[in-house]
Amino acid sequence: MEGVIAGIEAYLSKLSPPMAAGVLGLIVAALTSVGGLIAVLAPGIKERRDLLMDLGLGFSSGVMIVASFTSLLLPAIDLGGFYRALAGFIAGVLAISMVERLTPHLHVVKGAEGPKEAARRLRAIWLVALAIIIHNLPEGMAVGFSSVASLREGVIVALAIGLQDIPEGTAVALPVLASGGSRSFALGVAVLSGLSEAATSLLAGIMGHAYSWLLPYALSFAAGAMVYVVSHEALPESHRAGHEAKATAGFLLGFIIMLWLDTTLG
Repeated sequence: MEGVIAGIEAYLSKLSPPMAAGVLGLIVAALTSVGGLIAVLAPGIKERRDLLMDLGLGFSSGVMIVASFTSLLLPAIDLGGFYRALAGFIAGVLAISMVERLTPHLHVVKGAEGPKEAARRLRAIWLVALAIIIHNLPEGMAVGFSSVASLREGVIVALAIGLQDIPEGTAVALPVLASGGSRSFALGVAVLSGLSEAATSLLAGIMGHAYSWLLPYALSFAAGAMVYVVSHEALPESHRAGHEAKATAGFLLGFIIMLWLDTTLG
């Protein structure tokens, strides 16, 4: 793993920080697409949809919680002090909360959220896709901003989020299949969700590089958005279909893997 990280870091060091952030975002997008491929190609996977989604959401939550603190909040505090980091964190929570309230979307177990009138005009499969894309925005910000603050840290965050995006890509595609979508459409939605992270990562890289004084706020902003998504969406959703123990096991596995990556390789 050390050799992989060093190799990616050496290649990206030749690029501008925004371009490096964009490439890291594409790595994450590619791994999300792998998860989508698994959903549409693996035999019998639809029958285990709820279990796989809960495991994936738990695993993603574990990765995101550790990344929020070790890769985003603590560096933000080092760069700008506690109060700047706190301001960014609160802003991130409020921003993603507002996006969620204003965007119609559908959770597999929790049901529809956002403006009801807009939700009536959209097919269920698009509402599911919007829910996942909302979840992915903080992850893209985390990759982009962390890579500007520290290229090596950005590589680690991208690989960790990309790893958890494999089951997330599966979790994106499965509800689309269950809602009557074709395999090609389900894969397309998974790819789209990954590309939304790549685009967010690129934009975060551009902003963080152009306005370096914003980095303490930007890092903690991404952390606040990620913590909100985990607490308000991902973990509750993973515990609503009777797989609480397995979802918790997934959470702990993701937590340990991200902690190992950040403390031994960071």
